[in-house]
Amino acid sequence: MSAIQRRFGRDCRSIKWDFAEHLKYTLSCDRYSATDKDRFMAIAYAVRDRLIHQWIHTQQLHHDRQVKRIYYLSLEFLMGRAMTNNVNNLKLEDEFRRALSDLGYSYEEIIDHEVDAGLGNGGLGRLAACFLDSMATMDLPAFGYGIRYNYGIFRQQILQGYQKEEPDEWLRFGNPWEVERRDIEVPVQFGGRVDSTVSQGRRMYTWDDTQNVIGLAYDTPIVGYGGKTVNTLRLWSSRAASGFNFQDFSEGDYVEAVRAKVMAENLSQVLYPNDNLYLGKELRLRQQYFFVACSLADIFRRFRKYQVPWEQFPDYVALQLNDTHPSLAIPELMRLLVDEHQIDWDTAWDITIKSAGYTNHTLMPEALEKWPVPMLEANLPRHLQIIYEINHRFLQRAITFFPGEMQKISSISIVEEGSPKQIRMANLSIIGTHSTNGVAALHTQLLKTRMFPDLARMFPERFNNKTNGITQRRWLLSANPPLARLITETIGDQWITDFSHLKQLAPLSTDAAFQKAFVEVKLQAKQQASQYIFKEFGWKVDPQSIYDTQVKRIHEYKRQMLNALHIVMLYNRMRDSDPQDVHPITFFFGGKAAPGYTIAKLIIKFINNISEVINNDSAMKGRLKVYFLPNYRVTLAEKIIPATDISEQISTAGTEASGTGNMKFMCNGALTLGTMDGANVEIAEEAGKENVFIFGSSAEEIQALSQTYNPYDYCLADEEVRRAIDLILSGYFNFSEPGIFEPLRKSLFDDGDRYMHFADIASYRDVHQQARDLYRDDQTEWRKRAILNIASSCKFSTDRTIGQYASEIWGVDPCPTEVFNSAQAALDDAAAAGNGKS
Repeated sequence: MSAIQRRFGRDCRSIKWDFAEHLKYTLSCDRYSATDKDRFMAIAYAVRDRLIHQWIHTQQLHHDRQVKRIYYLSLEFLMGRAMTNNVNNLKLEDEFRRALSDLGYSYEEIIDHEVDAGLGNGGLGRLAACFLDSMATMDLPAFGYGIRYNYGIFRQQILQGYQKEEPDEWLRFGNPWEVERRDIEVPVQFGGRVDSTVSQGRRMYTWDDTQNVIGLAYDTPIVGYGGKTVNTLRLWSSRAASGFNFQDFSEGDYVEAVRAKVMAENLSQVLYPNDNLYLGKELRLRQQYFFVACSLADIFRRFRKYQVPWEQFPDYVALQLNDTHPSLAIPELMRLLVDEHQIDWDTAWDITIKSAGYTNHTLMPEALEKWPVPMLEANLPRHLQIIYEINHRFLQRAITFFPGEMQKISSISIVEEGSPKQIRMANLSIIGTHSTNGVAALHTQLLKTRMFPDLARMFPERFNNKTNGITQRRWLLSANPPLARLITETIGDQWITDFSHLKQLAPLSTDAAFQKAFVEVKLQAKQQASQYIFKEFGWKVDPQSIYDTQVKRIHEYKRQMLNALHIVMLYNRMRDSDPQDVHPITFFFGGKAAPGYTIAKLIIKFINNISEVINNDSAMKGRLKVYFLPNYRVTLAEKIIPATDISEQISTAGTEASGTGNMKFMCNGALTLGTMDGANVEIAEEAGKENVFIFGSSAEEIQALSQTYNPYDYCLADEEVRRAIDLILSGYFNFSEPGIFEPLRKSLFDDGDRYMHFADIASYRDVHQQARDLYRDDQTEWRKRAILNIASSCKFSTDRTIGQYASEIWGVDPCPTEVFNSAQAALDDAAAAGNGKS
């Protein structure tokens, strides 16, 4: 067998040889020195070889056909582990398992040494990762662009009930999936001043005396299912333009000698610094411009190879801004076109609008990004000028649209008056793109009616909905192999690339044999989750109990506190009742609070305190348990989601843009217990309201109630609620820590309970009781509903979402290819490079 075939062969023997050679020649290990970490790296390199072989073929095909590409700009990509996803998408799991088994290793034990790539805070970054998977699977030419953070989302420890943040050193042992591109370096400017001159009747601007940093590209292959199309995730790492000041060093000022290097590399050091302080916000602004500037320079470099007029830029480039974090792409694109390539303003503006689309991800006004004008002026003076010019031209049009309505003009202006003035990045994103999409039907409706009503009146054709999704290849095929096998054995494997095939399961929801098979699969998932939890945390969890799960970022609007308050109510009830009246239930929480979000961190402490009390109460043995799962991340999600019976999606109606965790639970057979918020509305529509558990006020009712709402009224009117609050305030859950939960009491009562926990708590209690009763009394009906939820989850694939983006926003067509098996191409490429050919 030739060495070349070992690099891309898809048979067990080729894989074994590739693994062995990487272990010996790449990692310099033998049987005596190799560790399991080494063996993981060796098998990862063997997988990567097969990716690279197809990756180069894909990129050459895209270049030769001069395709239009999607450029997905996102400050977050929450990728998690890559091994299982890559092997599954290559359709080589059996071969890799057999290869390792033949050599005496366990596939599961080896791949468990991979660390999560936690380059995201939550749903926004995980959505970006799912989108990359779908674009590759659907043969859509695409690049993802972001930042290669040296430290990802922090590692969460729970000490005495409190969240403690530890650095996430995900690169400590190297990243086998990435390829450093030292030939792709982009200079990025900050600060300085703007000079202008007039030449041939045209005013020209130059950005001078800047502090420069260098963006270095790191590429990761993103393989679609079937192993045919391999797209690119390009992440930028910051480097100093000049790494060492020898004069300062010689004069004894060692700190100053490396100051520029340290400051430059801070840009890609950590995912999202705490933005409570000015310096933190400034670093975040610089991060956003850094990755936008690098990405656009790279896109321009690629476009210029085609040697076509600039007016055709939108025919080759579809930029998608994932929230407002990349919104500086709008003034940067204008700067490049107008200043660097001397395109007139109107033509440049037309190119910009046609090329760019914007996805909004929030209904929280305070979460809409704004940047102080003095900060922008100090860091990006030319961009501030361009933003002012964009706003000036826009307001001239707006005045004719809203004559005399100065309040409306003020609300839609990109510049918010105040001290200091602020730049509204969401307004800039809407005005500077041809598409603004929400991520769920309700979210999009509220964007148009509540958040940006006047901009929606001006640009009705720009607003559209693209309901979020998840990739079934990650969240069903990879995360829940037993359920995936059951589905494939029942309806075939077409669902892996066409989720609509799951509808074929609906008639089987009442089939006794399929119900029996489903419940066996669910029990297996619960047992595996229980084993994982015991291994990681030392907790013994009963797989026969109801698994009730709320795992997501900790935030007041997501209402983990509502769940916790209800658990206290249930605890009181169980202390008063016959143990035979209830089915055992285990509540799981998981999620991270922003380091500077004091109330969210106190909610974690509260949950851990009630967990400590309840789990040590002998009267609750075999009845009620509560666990907060530390360091929630993609890998932990892949364990707990398949095992869950009840999916808690309980945000205040009108606050959650979409949610994607709800979709992951749904396709794994959990029943949603939630409000009519975000994508819950569409989940209820698809599954039927009778097959989910809906409670609480609607978005309209919440808005109407906000004028008169008084939390005290609800507590006093409901004896069970009042008893729970009295128990909490008595110090029962913080006996040795008096007063620590006073800020929670103040938020819920003195400050008016902004997210209206008490308005919904009685309804929540009653509907939760219905869910528990159904599970206890009618397992046949429960299984039927669970199967119908799986069958109805087909709408919530990112394949559907991406198909809509591609046809309705991006105008990008698939570029199909086949698995490339030529060994000669490697030699040809080497010879061409050696001869100076390109």
